[in-house]
Amino acid sequence: MTLRRAAASAALLGAACVAYGTVIERRWYRLSRLRIEGALTRAGGPLRILHVTDLHLIPGQDHRVAFLHHLAELDHDLVVATGDLLGGPHAEDLAAAALAPLTSRGRPGLAVLGSNDLFGPVLKAPWVYLTQPERRTPGVPLDTDRLIERLSVHGYHTLRGEVARVETAGGSVLAGGFDDPHLDPTDLPSPAVVTPPAGAAADLRLGLVHAPYLGALDVLVDAGYALLLAGHTHGGQVRLPGVGALVANCDLPLDQARGLSTYRDHPLHVSAGLGHSPYAPFRFACRPEATLIEVTP
Repeated sequence: MTLRRAAASAALLGAACVAYGTVIERRWYRLSRLRIEGALTRAGGPLRILHVTDLHLIPGQDHRVAFLHHLAELDHDLVVATGDLLGGPHAEDLAAAALAPLTSRGRPGLAVLGSNDLFGPVLKAPWVYLTQPERRTPGVPLDTDRLIERLSVHGYHTLRGEVARVETAGGSVLAGGFDDPHLDPTDLPSPAVVTPPAGAAADLRLGLVHAPYLGALDVLVDAGYALLLAGHTHGGQVRLPGVGALVANCDLPLDQARGLSTYRDHPLHVSAGLGHSPYAPFRFACRPEATLIEVTP
């Protein structure tokens, strides 16, 4: 009888956790704030970056769109969207419109693409995400060109193996970025592809990639970027108290799957992101988030 009661209690606890993660936490959005010192080359006040990622938007997610629109009220100088903006086909206009208010008042935006901006999600059991993180099965091709075009209308420059310079109210930024290496982690550009021109000056050098594979981070560090931003991990999506993330879905160490850390002495911010695959609508001990980053000298 004692074993039966224990099993029943464990089953009830598990069901409660699943219900909490499915109904409550995945919609419990938050804004994180952090300060990164030493990446800005000029003296003076901070340059404020709003980092959003992993929207995975599909129609019907008005709660996520409303949170994004609320972020437009922040006092940021630059918006950076690090990919997986789409949650499925025919969401290109929806995702761009959701991000549009963030570049209001003339604030520039930068973006890189995730694999889910190229191919739709594929139905698979939720536990596969935890037990086979290396499994890659691209779905139907999405209208990536449409997404890039609509983002451009709203002030976003999508970096696909290139360097861009943007002027913000907080200073000048040289940014380099390239497509998501998740589909093939060995298919990486050489650092020369995303290295700023010789003699190019800026207040901040910013390296962007969706999935923070170590090889991708090496490319950005070798290209001379002072601050690295990425998404993809969902912060683990499921975290256990005292343990942390169970999976990063790339070769980044698990203790770097969310938040600010360092890679080769460079600050690296990996956002837990705002969404999830439509086939795994669950978060536990890992609230969806956007981050306001103050970069200082």
